[in-house]
Amino acid sequence: MKKGLTQIVLGRERKLAEWMPQAKAAGYEGLEILLTDEGDLPLGSTESDYQRLRDLSAQSGVELAGLCIGVSDRGSLTTGRPADAERFQEVTVQALEASVALGIDTILVIPGGVTEEVPYERAYERALAGMKELAPEAERRGVNLAIEYVWNKLFLSPLEMRRFLDEVGSEYVGFYMDTGNMVIFGYPEQWIRLCGPYLKKVHFKDFRRRGYQWTPLLEGDVNWPAVMAALREIGYDDYLISEVSGDWAAHTRTAQAMEKILQM
Repeated sequence: MKKGLTQIVLGRERKLAEWMPQAKAAGYEGLEILLTDEGDLPLGSTESDYQRLRDLSAQSGVELAGLCIGVSDRGSLTTGRPADAERFQEVTVQALEASVALGIDTILVIPGGVTEEVPYERAYERALAGMKELAPEAERRGVNLAIEYVWNKLFLSPLEMRRFLDEVGSEYVGFYMDTGNMVIFGYPEQWIRLCGPYLKKVHFKDFRRRGYQWTPLLEGDVNWPAVMAALREIGYDDYLISEVSGDWAAHTRTAQAMEKILQM
C-alpha cells in the first residue's frame, strides 16, 4: 500500500506545480486531484492542460492517484429534477475523460443525499438508476466510479452500500472507503470487510466520538490495527490517501503517522 494526499485539504487554486513537490518532500507518493470550475484541472480541460499535469507528475515523482469532482455545480442524481441528474451525468463523463487522459483509475463520486424533501427510498432509487446509466461509460473507459459515504444520510450501513453496488452490477462502480466518516455510528473495519469486493480507494481520517471532532491520525477512535488487518484480509494494495487538514508541517506529521499505521 502507498501513501497519498488529497487536494481536498489543499485548496482549489492553480498551485499543483508547488504542491506536488511539497507532497513528495512530506513523504507522499501520490496526489488525488480535483476537477474544479477553475484551477489546474477545470471543466473543459484540453490536451495541453492534461499534458501539463502529466509533466508535473513526472517531474515531481508524485503519481496522480485519483480524482474528485469539486465543481460548484456538479448536479445530483437524487433530487428528482431532471436538470440535476443531467448535470451529474455530464460532469461525471467529463471527469471520466480527464481520468483517461491522466492515467487515473478512480473517481470519487457522491450521487446525492436524503433530505426532508427527498425521502430515503426515492434517493436510493434515483441514485441506483443514475449509476446504472453511468456504469457503461465507466466500463468503456476502464475507470472506476467509487461512491463514498459523506454524512448525507444515504447508505447508512455497509450492508446497504454493498446491496446498492450489487444492484448496479458493474465492476467499475465501487466503494470509496473513508476511515473517519462512519466512526460516529460504526466501525470502519466492518465496512472494509463487508464492502471489500467493491473497494477502490481509501481516505485516511480519524475521529473522536467524545466531543464529536476530527483529530490527527492515531489520536481518535479509529482502531487502526483492525483497519489494517481488514485491508490486508481483502487483499487491498492501492493508495491510502490522507484527508487530514493542516499546513505542510502537519501533512508531514500525517505521512509519518501513516507510515506507523502501515506497520500495524
